[in-house]
Amino acid sequence: MPEPTDYSPTELLACVASRLLEPGTSVFVGTGLPMIAAMLAQRTHAPGLLIIFEAGGIGPQVPVLPISVGDSRTFYRAVGASSMHDVMSISQAGYLDFGFLGAAQIDRFGNINTTVIGPYENPTVRLPGSGGANDVGSFCHRTIVVMRQDSRKFVEKAEFITTPGYLTGPGARERAGLARASGPYRVITQLGVYGFDEATKELQLLALHPGVTLDDVRAQSGYAVRVAEPTSVTQPPSARDREILREIDPTGLVIRRQG
Repeated sequence: MPEPTDYSPTELLACVASRLLEPGTSVFVGTGLPMIAAMLAQRTHAPGLLIIFEAGGIGPQVPVLPISVGDSRTFYRAVGASSMHDVMSISQAGYLDFGFLGAAQIDRFGNINTTVIGPYENPTVRLPGSGGANDVGSFCHRTIVVMRQDSRKFVEKAEFITTPGYLTGPGARERAGLARASGPYRVITQLGVYGFDEATKELQLLALHPGVTLDDVRAQSGYAVRVAEPTSVTQPPSARDREILREIDPTGLVIRRQG
């Protein structure tokens, strides 16, 4: 049976993010798309995935999409109903394999800005700040960033570093006292999937989404983003993936229905 071609962009992003989460690992999850990606992974290829919510839910089997990280459903059949303090302590102790983050800006070394656009003392835009993002980006083994890409968001140098990526390049995280085994891992946008070159620690395009071209990527980047060779194409959602996504988000809170 041919797979559907009428999937939504959000369904595609949820599936792409979900496939990055490996069986037998732990993931720090925020509201929205990261929740859906983690729940999808748990119901497909990674049933033993340990989901951890910022408000203290540890290891739940979430029945349907919670409204926020403090929703009671984030504690459903959990192995622990703890606190934000304990969750951040788990992060600092090095027990989190994956962490999901968003970004207003990301630069070529994976540094994230969610604080200000423009001069700090007199910014053009003042953003929400770190929350727990700095803890996640500093201490999780692999950070996954989900964001919308355009030339103002993909920049050569972030205007403010809220959450460290590879800072100024190879060895900079270690010199700052951060663990060698931690750092940004993947960046997922509406155009494709990015990773980081092992030698230079620079952002590089790994895969394009179906129908997206390199010209599209260049047009929505504020500098010349590196391109890995060969570049692949991401796998679209299967019919079964979409069925599970409808079960996870039955009201279409995040996964908008086509049409």
